Amino acid sequence: MEKNVKIVGIGDDGRTGLPPLYAEWIERCELLVGGERQLGFFPEYAGEKMAIRGGLAELASKLRSEKRRTVVLASGDPLFYGIGGYLASKLDADVYPSLSSVQLAFARMGESWQDAYLTSVHGRDMKGLAQRIDGKEKVALLTDQANDPAAIARYLLSFGMREYRAFVAENLGGAEEKTGWYDLEELQDGQFSPLNVVILRKQGDSPFWPLGIPDHQFAQRKPDKGLITKREVRVLSLARLQLKPDSTVWDIGTCTGSVAIEAAKLARDGAVFGIEKNEGDLQNALENMRKFRADITFVHGKAPQGLERFPDPDAVFIGGSGGELRELLQQCCGRLKPGGRIVLNASTIETLYEATRAMAEEGFETDVTLLQAARSKPILDMTRFEGLNPVYIVTAWRKEESGEEEENGSD
Repeated sequence: MEKNVKIVGIGDDGRTGLPPLYAEWIERCELLVGGERQLGFFPEYAGEKMAIRGGLAELASKLRSEKRRTVVLASGDPLFYGIGGYLASKLDADVYPSLSSVQLAFARMGESWQDAYLTSVHGRDMKGLAQRIDGKEKVALLTDQANDPAAIARYLLSFGMREYRAFVAENLGGAEEKTGWYDLEELQDGQFSPLNVVILRKQGDSPFWPLGIPDHQFAQRKPDKGLITKREVRVLSLARLQLKPDSTVWDIGTCTGSVAIEAAKLARDGAVFGIEKNEGDLQNALENMRKFRADITFVHGKAPQGLERFPDPDAVFIGGSGGELRELLQQCCGRLKPGGRIVLNASTIETLYEATRAMAEEGFETDVTLLQAARSKPILDMTRFEGLNPVYIVTAWRKEESGEEEENGSD
């Protein structure tokens, strides 16, 4: 049975690029819905036109009660970062795609795109893009007027991602179509049509940092180096956080940012927020963030003040509390999402006692691992071992949630 609403994809070539059947549906419909640009392709249309100006929820509400034959025009493939997915889930509608701008851009390049990483910065913050695309061979980006090719180039250069070249495709399918390759340095000052797609193509190797980045690779406070969560402790703490690709993570007392940076690489599609009271350490964290291509939100402050600016977390790492541990844990426990984990590093038995007691008062279970590690050191033609400071790794979760992974023998 033919549905009352049809969502039809249309390109920048307007009516001329539509299959005859799609054009016939538009001619026969009684209500034509779309953006001003799409509606402008049909100046002789005899029925009623409705321009999309408000939110999609408002539009879906109007169309849900519509009895007339309706066609909704959408750019390219309506189900690829378009309005089609939302409207089809709210309405009894069929979707008829056109060629997407990404398909056309790769066609102009003459390259396959089944292996490309596809993402969008259209109408959304570019925050976190660095760790999402780092190391990808091909990246297709949908843009907007704020996040245009020049802004994308400046962003990538700020993380040292010079191994990428950019293919910019403007006004695809239209009379003013233009395509070309650019180095990021020339792209950052360019002017482009608002209708464009950017494809990044890797020309050289990207740096690779496996889990457990060596401590000496991080910029640290001088002359008293060592204020860093050591690699052995860091890796185990990250494992206990149980991060997912889209986790929201807090790193409290981030110092060099080592935990936050590795968390960002594990939760590439999520977001990481770090807070640090020492301004010098915070500058080191920012330097490390750019070096390791992890786009993190770092703030200067003494937790728990400042945490109200962060969204609720899936995971919290506490490397330092600045003496406000009880109040800090109360806020972290109160805002932790269901199924989340809090991991705290304690170097003294007093801090361990205070943390486990506070967690219990908040209704949380705890599991503690005492990590005593040593690293080999050369001595003449022999090797000795030098011990690291023992660290208590406290993992906490809500009592009503499953803690089977914390039971004895799980580590």
